[in-house]
This record gives sequence, structure tokens and C-alpha cells, in this order.
Amino acid sequence: MKRYLLFLGLLLGSGATLTSCESFLDSNTDPNNPITSTPNYLLPGIISQAIQTQMFTALTTTYITQYTVRKSPASSTDQFVLSNGNSTNTFNYSYYYSGGNIPTMAAAAEKEGSPQYVGAGKIIQAMLMAHATDMLGDIPYSQAYQGAANYTPVYDPQEQIYQNIQTLCDEGIALMQTPAAQEFRPLYITSPAISGDILFKGDPAKWIKFANGLKARQLNHLSKKSTYSPAQILALVDKSMTSSADDAQLQFQAAVAPLTGTTNIFGTTRNNYATATFSSNIIKYLNGNAAGAAYPGIVDPRFTIMATATSTGADPGVGGAATSNIVNGFTDFYSSWYARDLGYFEVLSYHEVKFIEAEAAFKSGNLTRALDAYKKGIRAHITKIGAGGSNGNPAVTFPVLTTAQIDAYMNSAAVAQTTAELSLKRIMEQKYIAMFLNPESWSDMRRYDFSPEIYVNLQYPANANSVLALKPDYKDRWPRRMLPGATEVLYNPQAISNLFAEAGAANNDDYITKPLWWDRP
Repeated sequence: MKRYLLFLGLLLGSGATLTSCESFLDSNTDPNNPITSTPNYLLPGIISQAIQTQMFTALTTTYITQYTVRKSPASSTDQFVLSNGNSTNTFNYSYYYSGGNIPTMAAAAEKEGSPQYVGAGKIIQAMLMAHATDMLGDIPYSQAYQGAANYTPVYDPQEQIYQNIQTLCDEGIALMQTPAAQEFRPLYITSPAISGDILFKGDPAKWIKFANGLKARQLNHLSKKSTYSPAQILALVDKSMTSSADDAQLQFQAAVAPLTGTTNIFGTTRNNYATATFSSNIIKYLNGNAAGAAYPGIVDPRFTIMATATSTGADPGVGGAATSNIVNGFTDFYSSWYARDLGYFEVLSYHEVKFIEAEAAFKSGNLTRALDAYKKGIRAHITKIGAGGSNGNPAVTFPVLTTAQIDAYMNSAAVAQTTAELSLKRIMEQKYIAMFLNPESWSDMRRYDFSPEIYVNLQYPANANSVLALKPDYKDRWPRRMLPGATEVLYNPQAISNLFAEAGAANNDDYITKPLWWDRP
């Protein structure tokens, strides 16, 4: 894959149309700076920037979900001190760098007769909106993407956004079913350079599985609603991913000047986690020898892949000697398989779909199906990250997990062996491990109100944001939404004022405690 393709869509899809009334100027257009493009050169940037949206969100949510903590107390995200800056990239990448280019790409694809490109745009649009609304709440859609015609779009209710997501996925699925012979342009092109579908390499079936998995995930968020339908979710799971080969993920690549930002958001090159270490919460799930281990004496084979043999973890807001763990000259976080500079970022995976299935099946009373899906989810995740490999900076080689090691863990007390042993706690704790660093874990924790019966090792931060810490109800002491992006506060202040009024929030700190629509009965 040519690295520049990841960003070409951003450069070409700004939405601006350059015109001139002078034929002289028309005849002197610089051929090296195109002002239009075909959809195959726009789609890579749309995909890469859409996925990068979630990476930037993760810089905040990994602290809220206690995958990571600050090595020294800093009155920051792991103590629930949030700012508009935490969510600016979440909003901007959703609407400008990725979403704003989709109409341009779709129009070009429709004009030339390439419906699968239109379908890919709709599914990515659904993915963007799903992530943005789950992090922010109400977001623009009905008046969005109008450029200079409307810089101050209204914010649509989250309930309506959820309906839009389902519709976009359905429309995208229908377009992906267009026979290849009816496509003007192949969905994936390798010559003279790679372009088009850099996510699934032109496989419409994988796009369809992805869209169905996305629909299932969003409907599973409605677990507090009377309309929650396990049967509907399970029907979508049946049409979704069938193995880890179907995973929707973006491969990081070495940055070649003048490009930057093509390596892992969690890696040493971008250096976002130099002041971070693992939380005690995640270490207690992995290291059976840790004080307060979830399953004493049972060391998860993923422990030295996700963390290191010397990682002890720390509690949020505490700091101190336990957080000064340095491995290979870097904070121990950078020795994680997930922190490889040239690793990848998962948007939706087969193992997540299996845990969605396990939860929905459990709630429907089909415990046999729930147990089977739960075990398949665990095994899929262990197998995926246990395939070996290495990182260059710091120099780390990751172990290859044998079938015997995986089987031993799968047969241990850390994994429910019978339907009688299975519970929501057992399902969600394994999902929490498998979703390491993914913002989706915050959605799960909100759905279960950060319950200590489900997430037994969560520690309320020391010296947490006092507005949250003094709330009478325990579940209200945790962040339930991000603040609006700083750009919207500046350029769309009336819409932001309306958001605060509708939430009944007195200030920013109070606002982040207000549950979203799907987070309420």
C-alpha cells in the first residue's frame, strides 16, 4: 500500500470547488495539484481518517476505563478532569477530515457508476456517526456537511442518529451486493498504485459483515431500553464476522516525509503515553500472582503480551513507586503488543462480535449459545495476539502461544466452564480484556453503570474531580459523555448552549455526568 494514499482523500476532498471566469486561468491549472479526483483516490483517506477518529478518542477513554493511569497525579483524564480539547479531534475527524469527504466521493462514484464505492461511504458514515454519538451524545447530521452554506448546523437527537445509523448500514449493504460486472471501477485497485478499499481489499462480503456487526453493536447498546431485542441482535450476529480474518482494522505504517502520523497512536513515535502505565485493574485480570488478582494463581497467557512480566499496575490518581516501572528504557506500556509502532487499530473484531453474541444470548435465556460464543471470543482474542511478532522501539519480541497454553487457560477457573458458571460478570470481564484500549469499553461500562459487581477491580480515582466525586449516587460519579469539541464551542455556540440546557447541566464538569439517551431507561 502506498502510504500517501492514506491521506490523499483529505487533500483532495476538502469540499471546495475552484472556479474561474478567466479562460487564461483555466488553461493554467497545475496538473500536479488536482482539484478533482476519482473515488478510488478519495476512499483511502476517508477510511484512514475515520478510523483515526477512534484512535484520538482512545487517548481519553483508556484512562476513564482504567486500562491506563498516569504515572504521577496530574489532575487529568484518569481523575475525570476533562476539557473540550479531549474531544476536538473526535468531532473534527468525524466531520471534516473523513465525513466531509464522503459526499464528494459518493457523488463522483454515482456519476461514473461505481455503486460499491457509494456503499462503502455509507457504511463508513454510519461508523463515524456511531462513534461520535456514543462519545458525545447529540450530534449534527440532518444539516451537516453543507460547508459554507451552514457553519452552525443543529444537533439531532441521539435517538434519531441511532435510526440513521441503521438506515445507512442497510443502504450500504444493498449497494455492496451490486454485482462486480455492473461496477465501472473495481472497489480495490493495485495498479499502477494501490487505491480504493484499503480496509477489506475489495471484498464486498466483508463490508456486509462489518455493517451487520456494527448494527448489532449499536442495538446492544440499548440494553437499558424496553425495546432491547436480543433476538434482533443475534440475527445480525449470524450475518456478521465469522473469524478474525474478517476484522475491521487499520494497519499502521512507517511515516515517510513529508507524511506524519501514520504510526500507532499508542506507540513510542507518537509518544502519547510517556507518562502512563497500566492500571492495577487490568493487571489484576491478567496476573494471577498480583495482589487482589481476579483469579489467584492463574496467570493469563496474554499477560506478557499485553503488558510485561514486571508490570504491577497502579491505581488512578495515586502515582508513587509502583508507577515508575521502566522496561527497555521506556515506560512499560510501550512494551505492550498494542503499542507496536507498526501494529494496527481494531474498529470492530470477530472476538467483539462473539462477546456481543454471548451477552445477547445470555439475556435471551439461551445459555448454551452464550457459553459457546463466550469461549469462542476468548479463544479468538488469545489466538490473535498470541501469534508472535516483535516491535522495534523498544525492542520487544512477543511470545508465540501454543495450543497447549491456550487450552490450559481455557480449561482453567478463569473461564466459565458450564452454563451454571456463566454470568454477565464473566462475559463482561473477558470482553473488557479482549477490548483492551478500545473506546467501546467505555460504552459497556456506562451500560452497566460501572458496577463493582461486574467490574470488580475498578478503583475510584484518588482526588477525582470534586464535582463528580461528590455526587450522591455512585454511578453518577463516573463520566458518561465527553464535552463538545472546542471548535464547536467557538463556531457553533448556540447549538452547544442548547445541549447544556437539554442536559440540565450547570457547567462542564456537571455536563459530563449526564447519561446519554441510550444510557437511560
